[in-house]
Amino acid sequence: MIETLDLIRANAPLLLIGLRSTLYLAAVTLVAATGIGVLLGTLATLRPRWIRALSALYVEVFRDIPLIVTIFAIFFGGPFLGVPLEPFPAVALGLSLWGGANGAEIVRGGLQSIPHGQREAATALGLHLWKIYLLILWPQALRAMLPAFTGLLALIVQSTSLGALVGVTEFLKAGGLIIETSTVMRGVNPAFGVYGFVLLVYFAICSVITALSRWLERRLARRGGVNTVRAPDAARV
Repeated sequence: MIETLDLIRANAPLLLIGLRSTLYLAAVTLVAATGIGVLLGTLATLRPRWIRALSALYVEVFRDIPLIVTIFAIFFGGPFLGVPLEPFPAVALGLSLWGGANGAEIVRGGLQSIPHGQREAATALGLHLWKIYLLILWPQALRAMLPAFTGLLALIVQSTSLGALVGVTEFLKAGGLIIETSTVMRGVNPAFGVYGFVLLVYFAICSVITALSRWLERRLARRGGVNTVRAPDAARV
């Protein structure tokens, strides 16, 4: 145990680089997924059936295909299409497409939680469609969606570990490099201790995010009048 702690302290700079890469990847993915989710989730509530069908098709494709398959397809398939990608952007793109599909479901649920009569009343008053969403629907739906988007962030942080499979030096990969170096140079395999430390760090980060999501949900429930949207299911990652 003491040797493992010494090993972790000695390799703290590498672990910090990996942790920073994990958080940066999660932040980039959350921004991109939010943009995709807002666009597709809003389109899913419009009247033209073909627009709703296209949005639903995107959501089903990227939620039903395993995330790791999407990442592999982008990373290894890109060169065949003449668009080779480095590991980090390939993983960021795969996570963003998956996160956007989940974000679209959150946005759609949030917008549909608003009583339909409000939209009809605004239309009767002559408001343009973009004003109805911007001034009436979105401000109300945002409160319902916020806890679910916080939960989605926790799933994104967990999913960044898949980047290790294509060479992204994120937190899990940094731990693996420490284990490999120690095994080769010292003849000692500290996998249990190092991966245990990595697990605890992931647990701490995601626990804080999950607690924040539940706090937001309880706070909104106490204020009343807000039906919160459920976060995506981790089983569909």
